Amino acid sequence: MTEENLQSKLKNALRNDKIQLWTPPYTTENNEAGQKSLQELATRYTALLGFPADRVLDALEVLRVHALRRGRGNDVFRESGVAALELILPSDPRKVNKAPREKTYFNTKLDVTAQDAMKMICEKFGLQHIKLILSGKILNPEKRLDEQGVKHNSRVMVLKKSEPETQQRMLEEEQKKKSQDESVRRTQKGFQILSERDGSQDPETTPFLEIADQKGNPLEIPPAEKKALIVAMGFHEKGRALMKRKDYESALCHLLEADDSFSKCDSTLLDVVDNYGVLQLDIVWCYRKLVSLTSLNDARHRLKKAEDYFLKSYGEENKRLLQIKGNTGREEVLFLRLYLLQSLQAYLEGHDIYAAQQLQKVESLYQQLNLDPDKMMELMSLGYTEQEARLGLRACKGDTNAAALHISQRREEKEKMKQTEREKRMRRVEAITVLQQIGYSRKDAAVALHKAKGDLDRALNILLDSSQAESDTNHTGVEDSSPERQAKINQLVSLGFSREAVENALRRTRGDVQRASELLLDSGSSLSPEELSPSPPSSLSEEPSTSSESAGEFGSLQL
Repeated sequence: MTEENLQSKLKNALRNDKIQLWTPPYTTENNEAGQKSLQELATRYTALLGFPADRVLDALEVLRVHALRRGRGNDVFRESGVAALELILPSDPRKVNKAPREKTYFNTKLDVTAQDAMKMICEKFGLQHIKLILSGKILNPEKRLDEQGVKHNSRVMVLKKSEPETQQRMLEEEQKKKSQDESVRRTQKGFQILSERDGSQDPETTPFLEIADQKGNPLEIPPAEKKALIVAMGFHEKGRALMKRKDYESALCHLLEADDSFSKCDSTLLDVVDNYGVLQLDIVWCYRKLVSLTSLNDARHRLKKAEDYFLKSYGEENKRLLQIKGNTGREEVLFLRLYLLQSLQAYLEGHDIYAAQQLQKVESLYQQLNLDPDKMMELMSLGYTEQEARLGLRACKGDTNAAALHISQRREEKEKMKQTEREKRMRRVEAITVLQQIGYSRKDAAVALHKAKGDLDRALNILLDSSQAESDTNHTGVEDSSPERQAKINQLVSLGFSREAVENALRRTRGDVQRASELLLDSGSSLSPEELSPSPPSSLSEEPSTSSESAGEFGSLQL
């Protein structure tokens, strides 16, 4: 890490002094090092940067060779169109002392597919089952490199899926790779299904997801954005679970999929939630676990993005967050992670002063968030869980009495939310029963109530409009002539009812023979088309009702 810090400082110094190491006197006509000039330069920068002269000289030679290689690559690209890509290869897991990932170079045309490029990389470096990542995006194997923004001198990260050493290891790694890919597909499929459910089904049997604020209130979000948001949150949660298991390569794949789904949401929505900012931190955390941060400019951009979104979501000095929640305990942990990563990034780029400033913030926040074990035990002895005790103490700055009160209030709020949800579901069941008694099927009643947001009068109007539209369609001569329907008609006609009355009764009861026969008996077997739509009962108004409590529901968005 100190070598990267030194190289970054040297680059800045060379840039400020307008020194080009690939030109004389630092490089001879034979592309050899100009030893005397380099030694003088090393002595000069030793005094400036405070590093030993031999280390400065070695670092200057590394930068000089890199500049020469880059220059030759530029010439080749201009002449032949063959681009030089800087690859960030995985470290060797067999090495006890794992060095930072090695940077190496790979020459290729840019009009080849990513799949072809991956095949050539695998052959050249002895890898199998890899993925390529450019600026935080997984390259699509089926598309050309230039179509996905790959350019000459682009930095591409190589994620290795397996490196079998024996036949058994090969089988295990192959299975792991398949399992990882299948995990991504299953996660996407599952959350796409959940995102397409609108809550009109019975929540007892058909789980669905609902986006809510911190108070549990459902949010009105356009369907397309809601779908993208739910899929994004699903991938994010899956990625976080993999991070806890220290499977950072698989986690990064899921987190980048989440980032892609979040990008489909309107920016105004992302401005008021912190989920997107948290995702940026998680991605950079994986970067750090997998590769040096200086190898990826994307890390710097993501940290800036995370800070900006936290500022928009929480407000200046967390004022907006304090108005909503009354405390900032949980969110301060996010800032601790942000400052820590910013400090590390700045140090690797040679910005020591800013790195020290951010590290000081980390130390200060850590002291605030570091909890007294005795206070934890005191709260847990009162019957609170470890998580409740930890979050309560952080929210109340270590005050045990205030923390106990805070935890009790949180429990009351959660119970109140559950009670409110139970009441909503009870009203929903009662409203469905009323509509069923009028003659509508349970499914149609549930869908209508969902569209009407629980308002029974509006739901009935929706059903009446639907029945009228169906009646108008049937009057144009479009009839259901399926064998099943004809069999039902024949069955009721054989009981002595007229065919017209039977058809009207079946239409009104959505094909239910039993209820159709009861309707015919009640109407004296003379059910006319005018009687098809029931008259709305008076004053059937209900409070709007939704149902979000289900086995598949995620936590709320941070509003």
